[in-house]
Amino acid sequence: MVRSMTGLSSASGLPVTTLDDPSKPKHAQLREILEELCTTKLSPGDMLPGERVLEETYGVSRITVRRAIGDLVASGVLKRARGKGTFVAPSPLVSRLHLASFSQEMEAQQLQSSSKILLSARATAPATIAEFFHSAATHTHLRRLRLGNGVPYAIDDAWYNSAFVPDLLENDVYNSVYAILGTEYNVPITDAIQTATAVNATSETAELLDVEPGTALLKIVRQSQSNGLPVEWCSSLYRTDRYTLKTHVTRAAL
Repeated sequence: MVRSMTGLSSASGLPVTTLDDPSKPKHAQLREILEELCTTKLSPGDMLPGERVLEETYGVSRITVRRAIGDLVASGVLKRARGKGTFVAPSPLVSRLHLASFSQEMEAQQLQSSSKILLSARATAPATIAEFFHSAATHTHLRRLRLGNGVPYAIDDAWYNSAFVPDLLENDVYNSVYAILGTEYNVPITDAIQTATAVNATSETAELLDVEPGTALLKIVRQSQSNGLPVEWCSSLYRTDRYTLKTHVTRAAL
């Protein structure tokens, strides 16, 4: 590690230390200082001091600063926002492909989940969804922006079968709908088929998720059942820097 920190610069809040370890390049020493700053003093979403401040504080060149920051961006500690600056990156939400609500996944990562309702209505479902529900009746359409610690992670665009949850919108759908399905309607989600693809953010989804238009997003379509009853059809768009799919695979028997 870099020589221990002796204090903080009153002007920038940066650790006061010197890059005088002859066994390490200066960019590596600066990278360690910045990484420790990100993990001990700053929070996800906080802005890193500018390149000029870093140059002056540590007496290094612009090239050294950019290389240290570039290494941290590559490792996921920092993220760049064009025209805005460099920020501490949030820890990605990891899904292990088991049945869990967004709220449960966030809780497992020690993040506070919340939602912003974008649309809630009873409407005629598209043909694909009506076919899955085995019903052409009107169903509940619920579109929500899902947030973790107040920052956007995903957009859920879901339909719920009115045959089993006729008055879903009379419940607190800002929180876990899966909990409502189980406790209020006795149709807990027991199994689902998920399909994952990659899509690019439209101007609308980019604004909601706070990314640039055209940014790669992870799209997951989930067709969920409760003991054989078709209850939910949901299409979710996830920020790939804040959501990771993790699976355990085994070799198939020959």
